[in-house]
Amino acid sequence: EVPVGAVISDAAGVMLASAGNRTRELNDPTAHAELLAIRAACAAIGSERLVGCTLTVTLEPCAMCAAAIGAARIERLVYGAADPKSGGVAHGARVFSHPQAHHRPEVVAGVAETQAALLLKAFFAQRR
Repeated sequence: EVPVGAVISDAAGVMLASAGNRTRELNDPTAHAELLAIRAACAAIGSERLVGCTLTVTLEPCAMCAAAIGAARIERLVYGAADPKSGGVAHGARVFSHPQAHHRPEVVAGVAETQAALLLKAFFAQRR
């Protein structure tokens, strides 16, 4: 699995859910860390909306994950490494910048970016 991890915390900073990518393990192309964490957090609070919550993830979310973040009404997205190839927030589809976006979370990019990028680069270097 690509080493991407996500954590969702409530407005008080209490962790509601955490997850890592499990696409290969589950044979599910939608089993990204963000989606798994959103599902778990929604189950934990008994709501499809995560109002007031923060999602922190090591890599810029793809367009699929960004759309789910918007649908869940997550208040704040914090991510580490940018993803110029597959990102959907600052790159590519730029989901939250689209005029049809129903929800635009606060986005904080580049938190622990160097560490996240090094982790991902090392992972892909080992695979080559």
